[in-house]
Amino acid sequence: MNTETTTQSAHKAALVIGAGDATGGAIAKRFAKGGLITCATRRTAEKLQPLIDEIQQAGGQARGFASDARKEEEVVQLVEQIEREVAPIEVMVFNIGANVPCSILDESARKYFKIWEMACFSGFLVGREVAKRMVTRGSGTIIFTGATAGLRGSANFAAFAGAKHALRALAQSMARELGPRGIHVAHVVVDGAIDTEFIRDNFPERYAMKEQDGILNPDHIAENYWHLHTQPRDAWTHELDLRPWIERW
Repeated sequence: MNTETTTQSAHKAALVIGAGDATGGAIAKRFAKGGLITCATRRTAEKLQPLIDEIQQAGGQARGFASDARKEEEVVQLVEQIEREVAPIEVMVFNIGANVPCSILDESARKYFKIWEMACFSGFLVGREVAKRMVTRGSGTIIFTGATAGLRGSANFAAFAGAKHALRALAQSMARELGPRGIHVAHVVVDGAIDTEFIRDNFPERYAMKEQDGILNPDHIAENYWHLHTQPRDAWTHELDLRPWIERW
C-alpha cells in the first residue's frame, strides 16, 4: 500500500467484533496492516492484550475494548466511544460464532435463545449502530462472518443453523438497503475446519490435513476480508464462500 493511502487510512477505524485467537485476531491484524486503527472486542479485555501488543509491535495501531455485543447499551456505548475518541468507523467485521451442537430433543429454550443472541441479534445491534454513522459519510464496509449452517441446517445444529440463517437474511436486507447509500455489506460463508488449538486438540486427524491445505488458514481468511473492503463499488461481492478443497459442498 502506498504512503498516501496509509496516511488516509490512519484516520479511520476498523471495528472487529469477536477478535478471538484465530480468525478474528487475523482479521484485526490484516486491517491494522492496511493502515486502519483496529478496534478489537471481546467480552474480556485481558484476553485482547496479546493481540494488541502484536499489532503495535508490527507498527500498527490497535485498541482493545471489553464489550458484550448482545447488550444494546454496551454496543451503543462502544460505537459512540470509538467514533468520539479513536476515529470514524470505516469497516465493521462481525465475527461471533456460537457453534454449539445439541440434539433437538435435548435443546433447552435458554441455550437456543442464547445462541441466537450471540450469532444473530448481536450482529443486528452492531450493524445498526455502525450503519447509522456510515450513511452520514456515504461510505463504509460491513462484513458478517457466516457458515454453511446459514445455507442449510444439519442434524444437531438447529439452534446454530437458525441463528446463521437469520444473520444471512440480515446481511441481505442491509445490503439491499444500504448499498445505494455507499455502504458495502458482505456475508462470508466459512465452510471447514480452521487452524486453531481447538481443532488441533480435538480433531487431530483433520488437523493433520493442514500440510495438504485441508484446513483453513486464518490469515488467508483475513486476506479475503481485506479484499472485500477494497473492492471498487462497480464490482462489489455480497456473498463469498471460503472452503478448503477437501470440503464437500
